[in-house]
Amino acid sequence: MIDHQVRVRPSSARLPREEQLAWKLAAVATATQDARDLDPAAAAMAVNRVVDNASVAVASLLRRPVAVARAQALPHTAAPGASVLGAAPGVRVSPEWAAWANGTAVRELDFHDTYLAADYSHPGDNIPPLLAVAQHAGRSGADLLRGIIAAYEVHVALVKGICLHEHRIDHVAHLSAATACGLGALLRLPTEVVHQAVQQAVHTTTATRQSRKGEISSWKAFAPAFAGKAAIEAVDRAMRGEGAPSPVYEGEDGFLAWMLGGPEATYTVTLPAPGEPRRAILDTYTKEHSAEYQAQAVIDLARRLREKAGPLVGAPPAGGWGRVRSVVLHTSHHTHHVIGSGSGDPQKYDPSASRETLDHSVPYVFAVALEDGVWHHERSYAPERARRPETVALWRKVTTVEDPRWTRRYHDPDPARRAFGCRAVITLDDGTVIEDELAVADAHPAGARPFDRAGYTAKFRTLTEGRVTAEAQDRFLSAADRLPTLGTGGLDALFPAVDTEAVAAYDAGLPGGLF
Repeated sequence: MIDHQVRVRPSSARLPREEQLAWKLAAVATATQDARDLDPAAAAMAVNRVVDNASVAVASLLRRPVAVARAQALPHTAAPGASVLGAAPGVRVSPEWAAWANGTAVRELDFHDTYLAADYSHPGDNIPPLLAVAQHAGRSGADLLRGIIAAYEVHVALVKGICLHEHRIDHVAHLSAATACGLGALLRLPTEVVHQAVQQAVHTTTATRQSRKGEISSWKAFAPAFAGKAAIEAVDRAMRGEGAPSPVYEGEDGFLAWMLGGPEATYTVTLPAPGEPRRAILDTYTKEHSAEYQAQAVIDLARRLREKAGPLVGAPPAGGWGRVRSVVLHTSHHTHHVIGSGSGDPQKYDPSASRETLDHSVPYVFAVALEDGVWHHERSYAPERARRPETVALWRKVTTVEDPRWTRRYHDPDPARRAFGCRAVITLDDGTVIEDELAVADAHPAGARPFDRAGYTAKFRTLTEGRVTAEAQDRFLSAADRLPTLGTGGLDALFPAVDTEAVAAYDAGLPGGLF
């Protein structure tokens, strides 16, 4: 691996393009040109993530933001075009609009893969735009696989090296760069074309983190899809010979200078050397529960604490969580300030808050998991569940505090030591203390039950039950297993067959828009 130092340079320095970060990212992508160069474990994990994305996308089809994105996409028919999950068979739309609809479906439930380092990311957000372009351009499964692995490599490198959250910039700026690189690898584009596309994509998708703050709206699901759509459009323009603000990262009026650390800051982005295997996808992990990743271990810990609590789990007056005086979660800086009481967001304790807010409220997540002992992507967020009086009472007793030990473990360079969990201390009215801690979620690669292919398959079957027949489930899983050998046209099989009449009936209830 090679460490690249990135800092602001004055325009008078005329930084050569080969020394610009955007060029180095593009070079990594365009060097990944042959399926034989792909690491077998990385390729197998890419198949897992295609299955994971399909699982959560199908589960979200009848949710309003997904239906809105689908309704916006469907008028933009094109040939060859790309598929929209939930649309009638044979319908094809322009690839950037397919990426918009399918990307929103993947992101809506906050239930797919994650990577946490200096910044946050959901690398699986790269897959919808890559799949859309692969369909439209008549590319093979091997081409798609090459693009996915390149996108993950770039995405993970940026998330490790450049913190956006510190400056309240949304993490989709890294996503758009990674998607542009993945598209370059998929289409075998020249490095100079991908270089310009990366710069255009970053320039047009830099936004603040208000989309994940306070009263969180459905834009949280749309934002990654917007980045994917913008990346496709940037690649199209760059292929036609158009340039971009350059250098987008190092320029004196660029991304680092005004959005991030400023003229004096230096960032280190570590990228693979020529010929080195692309394995960054193996550092990423998916979710067993539909909530912000830093709440995954919290849910598992709450379930474990129920066993320690004994009679408390029973019904009042003999039991019940009404005897709890306080719950303190000792955790990392990120968890405390982003999804904990350290955020200063009163909405994180509001029973009428949106689902998008509740899945970013670790006090809510812990309270419900403690009471129920299970987590469900719909029932755990139902308005009647959030407004239950005893839940609200317990929820408002839960606070978080930053513990330097957990912050250090969050950033530990050793994957075996890195942790995203917490220590929970429950104090009862009589002074009794019940406590326990959990470093990583059970499904994490270092957890009690790491997800393997069987885990991804089970997640797919669970989330698509009732929406995809058993036979259609089998067809999709078979196609995913054969991804490296799927030929031109074979990518259509990566869209599970759903009840399109039910989807159309739901969509018919939406108000109209411009398209």
